[in-house]
Amino acid sequence: MMKYRFRSLGAYLLVFLVITASIHMLRPSFPLQFSSAEIQRPIFTTNSRQSGTDQSVVFIQPIFTQAAYGNNNPDHHGFYDYYFGRCGQKCLTVPIPKIFNGSYDTGAQSNNILLREHYSHITDIDVDKDPDILEGYGTVILLHNEYVTQREFDAITHHPHVIYLYPNSLFAEVKVDYDKNTITLVRGHWYPDKKIVNGFNWKYDNTKFESDTACTYLHFYTIYNGEMLNCYPEYIIYFDPELLHAIKNFIYNYTASYSKTTAPS
Repeated sequence: MMKYRFRSLGAYLLVFLVITASIHMLRPSFPLQFSSAEIQRPIFTTNSRQSGTDQSVVFIQPIFTQAAYGNNNPDHHGFYDYYFGRCGQKCLTVPIPKIFNGSYDTGAQSNNILLREHYSHITDIDVDKDPDILEGYGTVILLHNEYVTQREFDAITHHPHVIYLYPNSLFAEVKVDYDKNTITLVRGHWYPDKKIVNGFNWKYDNTKFESDTACTYLHFYTIYNGEMLNCYPEYIIYFDPELLHAIKNFIYNYTASYSKTTAPS
């Protein structure tokens, strides 16, 4: 099994990560320090192919997961209010936000960095409405897409090259009512039965790595349709350029291989 390893972080960086994590608990996401032109670029557009960039790559903004966590919900209700016993079944149907607004729960820092790199981006909605949209890209990058529909799950797991950047992706199934602009939990996250963990019974579920946010020994490992990271990189991706370098290597190596195998004789 191939592994992509990185340098161990120094003690000073680990201390800084602990401090940053504490701050992050109070403020779900902090802006990255990019140029004024980069900061002005909107981060909420959907189905965007950036000009002058690698058009073979797209990442999926997890707007369904944003909804599930209750982020930007005026009523502040989400699936987790149900999980923690703060409300009943009504909290398992939540409104879909009008725009994607990243947080720790969805992978905001990776979202910002991938935008900085000018990769194309779409949302869960785009994939659910048109699963074939992924066929137009050689590489698909997932953030923390924890809650997805069956159509989206099938499209992602049948794509030939996916970079699963966050553990716990594809964890629970939701259904969408576009007339009411809501999602509803269907299965997963120990619902509707405590014995149900992954809602799709997905054998490659890697939720066990989600709690590792220090990423001291991070590495990618290979599965049948791509690479998975063994920690939650929300902090480390901001500090460690090797992680982004590894992502670019996976993209380049797959694109080169794909081009060779599909080029006309």
